[in-house]
Amino acid sequence: MSDLNFKPGQAVDPQKAIRWGSLRVAEYRIYSMSKWMGSVIAYGLGNPVLYLVSIGLGIGALVDANSAGQSVLGVSYLQFVAPALLAAAAIQGVMDEVTFPTMDGFIWDKLFYAINATSVSSYQIANGVMLAALARGMFTVSLYLGVLVAFAAIPISSVLPLLLSSMFAAWAWSTVMLAVTARLERDEGYFAIIGRFVIAPMFLFSGTFYPLQLMPIYLQPIGWISPFWHSAELGRTLSYGAAMEPAMFLVHIGYLLFLVVVGLAFAYPKFKQRLAK
Repeated sequence: MSDLNFKPGQAVDPQKAIRWGSLRVAEYRIYSMSKWMGSVIAYGLGNPVLYLVSIGLGIGALVDANSAGQSVLGVSYLQFVAPALLAAAAIQGVMDEVTFPTMDGFIWDKLFYAINATSVSSYQIANGVMLAALARGMFTVSLYLGVLVAFAAIPISSVLPLLLSSMFAAWAWSTVMLAVTARLERDEGYFAIIGRFVIAPMFLFSGTFYPLQLMPIYLQPIGWISPFWHSAELGRTLSYGAAMEPAMFLVHIGYLLFLVVVGLAFAYPKFKQRLAK
């Protein structure tokens, strides 16, 4: 056996796992995602095409035709709704990749416990899941943007601002859902409930299809607390210069950062608590 020149500890570097634990967890999650990459691509391409047909050729054409080719904010209707649609795509993408993998890691396959038995900490596991979810969200949004640019729905100069604003919303929502999912002890259809009674109302009543201030006052608070609205407003200002007071710009950024901080403040301790059992 001495001829093998094997030294204990030579195969694994614990310090490397400590330094790069989050990225290793994210790498594993992205590898798992590759098994259904066809569905991810189909969804990422099909969704914007359907919206282009329904909004660009349908509602958008009607709105533009009745406003001399320009919306009330000085751009085409499709360009107005694009930031909100991209935020919705990013949020839905990260939700899928935060919720089900977290349930899988804690309840179904319990893989998080095996990972935590190594040098990878509970915080790194949480961060890894979130990073992989953000990678999925960015991939989906990039496909969406590619379709919008290919069909001349938005100028290419709007791509980077819209990518940043939509991913900001995705980051905020991923931390919130990470905190929520970490508290679930069993799957009882909670994610379907969140989709129908949280995400759908936020999408519809957050200034997605027309400015929030035009909605009834009793519906406007839905937009105020929704990452959809804050992301869409940032995207509209950054991509085509929609008017916004500097204070409101800071409010939008501050609120999304607030969601990130609160989400992680609840998610990290819960991951640590559950993995310590």
